[in-house]
Amino acid sequence: MVDHGHSPQEISDRIGRPPGRGVLRDVVYGAIDGSVTTFAIVAGVAGAGLSPFVIVALGLANVLADGFSMAAGNYSGTKAELDDLKRLRQVEENHIKTYPEGERGEAREILRLKGLSGPVLEAATDAICADKEAWINLMMEGEYGVSPVDPDPMRAALATFAAFLLAGMVPLLPFLLGLGSAFTISVWLTLVTFFAIGAFKSHWALSPWWRSGAETLAIGGAAAALAYGVGCLFQA
Repeated sequence: MVDHGHSPQEISDRIGRPPGRGVLRDVVYGAIDGSVTTFAIVAGVAGAGLSPFVIVALGLANVLADGFSMAAGNYSGTKAELDDLKRLRQVEENHIKTYPEGERGEAREILRLKGLSGPVLEAATDAICADKEAWINLMMEGEYGVSPVDPDPMRAALATFAAFLLAGMVPLLPFLLGLGSAFTISVWLTLVTFFAIGAFKSHWALSPWWRSGAETLAIGGAAAALAYGVGCLFQA
């Protein structure tokens, strides 16, 4: 299936401005953790036989505090990754300035491993090494195995927090709305959410949506069952 165009202009726009890593990992991670941790509180407190008010209070505290904590942690982690990439770029820039022939040899070897040889290899090496930015990008990819596109810490943090907040509120909805059999409804809504998250991420995978959904459902369901079992141990 072709999901983008291949006209000269489309190719130039797409390759010239790559989108980077994106936020899929952050969204899936935040949504699953939001569902699991909030339902773990709901299940644990319900298993202990405490009131719906306690469930809502603890659940909201978890959604806000744990969601912010996850977002802050993701921001710090992505920022550390970004700082490391900047450090590596500086290392390569200094190496190119200090050891140009050695770095040219490394660039040539990287291009050779990509399948170039003979006069084409030499011409490509000359062309890459004539542009310092292109040279550094090649070294970042070939020597360190990292993308030349820098990650965005704030975008990663916001995506994590938003996904955590939306998915984490689902187990609490029956209690917030004062529905009868709130815990039973919460169980079903949370299981549906687990499956929906898995089905959603299958859009970027080769596995069918139902298999991805069932896998996430199994993981989330196991965590929820464990939390409920622990809560039952403390039931009065």
